[in-house]
Amino acid sequence: MDGQPFFPRTPALETRSSPLDRLVGRTAAAVKALQRDDGHWVFELEADTTIPAEYVLTCHFLGTPPDTGLEARIGRYLRARQRRDGGWPLFHEGDANISASVKAYFALKMIGDDPQAEHMRRARAAILAAGGAARSNVFTRVLLALYGEVPWRAVPVMPVELMLAPRWFPVHLSKIAYWSRVVLVPLLILQALKPRARNTRNVHIGELFVTPPDRERRYNVNPTGSPLGTAFLLLDQALRAAEPLIPQALRRRALRTAEAFLLERLNGEDGLGAIFPAMVNAVLALDALGYPQDHPHAVAARRAIDRLLVGHGDRAYCQPCASPVWDTALTAHALLEAGEPPDGPALRPALDWLRDRQILDRAGDWAEGRSNGAPRPGGWAFQYRNDLYPDVDDTAVVAMALHRADPRRYADAVARAAEWVLGMQSRNGGWGAYDADNTRYYLNHIPFADHGALLDPPTADVTARCLGFLAQIGLERDHPAVAGAVGFLLREQEADGSWYGRWGTNYVYGTWSVLCALNAVGEDAESPAVRRAVGFLESRQRPDGGWGEDCATYWHDRKAEVKASTPSQTAWAVLGLMAAGAVDSDAVRRGIDHLERAPRAGARWAEDLYTGVGFPRVFYLRYHGYAAYFPLWALARYRTLQRRNSRRVGHGL
Repeated sequence: MDGQPFFPRTPALETRSSPLDRLVGRTAAAVKALQRDDGHWVFELEADTTIPAEYVLTCHFLGTPPDTGLEARIGRYLRARQRRDGGWPLFHEGDANISASVKAYFALKMIGDDPQAEHMRRARAAILAAGGAARSNVFTRVLLALYGEVPWRAVPVMPVELMLAPRWFPVHLSKIAYWSRVVLVPLLILQALKPRARNTRNVHIGELFVTPPDRERRYNVNPTGSPLGTAFLLLDQALRAAEPLIPQALRRRALRTAEAFLLERLNGEDGLGAIFPAMVNAVLALDALGYPQDHPHAVAARRAIDRLLVGHGDRAYCQPCASPVWDTALTAHALLEAGEPPDGPALRPALDWLRDRQILDRAGDWAEGRSNGAPRPGGWAFQYRNDLYPDVDDTAVVAMALHRADPRRYADAVARAAEWVLGMQSRNGGWGAYDADNTRYYLNHIPFADHGALLDPPTADVTARCLGFLAQIGLERDHPAVAGAVGFLLREQEADGSWYGRWGTNYVYGTWSVLCALNAVGEDAESPAVRRAVGFLESRQRPDGGWGEDCATYWHDRKAEVKASTPSQTAWAVLGLMAAGAVDSDAVRRGIDHLERAPRAGARWAEDLYTGVGFPRVFYLRYHGYAAYFPLWALARYRTLQRRNSRRVGHGL
């Protein structure tokens, strides 16, 4: 390897046609057929059953249940995802999860399922065997407290007066992740006001508790088992004792501050933070604050969650959010790889659509506390509108697509993106998704943080995307930001050669991401880090030629777990190996053969297993688009590199 990255342009289409040519052509055509009229793509985004279950329970909290047809369809969806042992998992074919099971059971009982029906008896037995509803996570217990199923002491104390804390205070909104911020603030309002669900059907779930809720003494636990966690538990007890002594004037002021935060970020019909958990909490908080349901704020907040509903025949579910920017950018990369002209009728409107959604005039929470001054806005959000919360992962992927397609036409957008990404680099050389230096790890020990996702620290996959972008636009290896990112990635490599995938499942995703970035900065394919990564990927190839990795790998003792090969993970592995120079390897050839043989319908390969993640060990995602654009991308890149003398990939993805 000569150390100089090769940037492949769109391959010239040839007259000869092979089976691979035909597969790429058919898939590209099917993907283009899914494009929306204004140029963008958006695929469904599916989480676990907690989202549709909570949608049902939120509607009943307000006393406005879904119409019977929709409720029945959600019920069918929930029943279809129940495991044989009676519980509900966090991802397809995963283990039963107590919190998901409690919410699904409660929602089905609210919908009208007979508690003595066979599936409800199995669910109840599974929940009780796992310790009962008292063992649910904090968010589930908040929901149960709102329904009066548990006392409020079942929830860690989070006084709304936190809204008044100075920035130096150890627990401050600026010290936690964007998603934690927008979820927590309406929860603070709810905990202060303690409203009660209308529950017009008078449905209760006392049968799910091993010990009667009023007699249960062990709700809140140390989330990490550490001495610091024990100290925070003692602090929680002290806060609970002191809370009645808080002056009412101070509480009213804190509530006004929380309300102002909420209203400033409601985000219209795209919703608070543009993510379902925050949107739902906003709906409930507005109701608790006394906003009538026909108030414009309440109408918009309710509309935001209704817009996430998806129907398929006799079933329906609710998405956790929408992913149009991410889907459009990745689809654009795949089509560019497949030979689609960047100025053609598919890509030009898609790329312009992306350019027009760059956030240029509004600084969000990310701008607070930057020691060297906040950069100018220049990022993209994941969703249709989420202007206060752009993320650098989307920004890097979008900017790479714009630059790759037409660096002159999109020069201004790419330059602003680079300025923002550079300004969001953390001190250790890496990038988090939404904030810089969001690393107050002591906060993961508070009882409220039992989900383990309170923070947004730098991660290998996001850092790799940013590094790939900066290298693609010409920053050299000795640039301080590039050197810092390379150093961060090399330090983060696991002993087996892999990298952890924070936002995709899991080590295959992280390793693909980093190998692409290292290729873009000219890392020698024979370097120890690259050879170890190639060895990891080759060791994880399955007998059928594909790759698969289970969501359970986010538990370290289950790192090697796999259920089946998946098209998206196979594509990541093949793309990673090709970025490492292994285009002609047996592993790549077998991976391509697997994709060519794998079942496929229209634009998508068959893929039921989840390969995305929101919060490791807590919240997983099935990106319906991953089984379309990633396999297309891998097949098209293989074809491109086979037709060229050089085997270098070169650009950032």
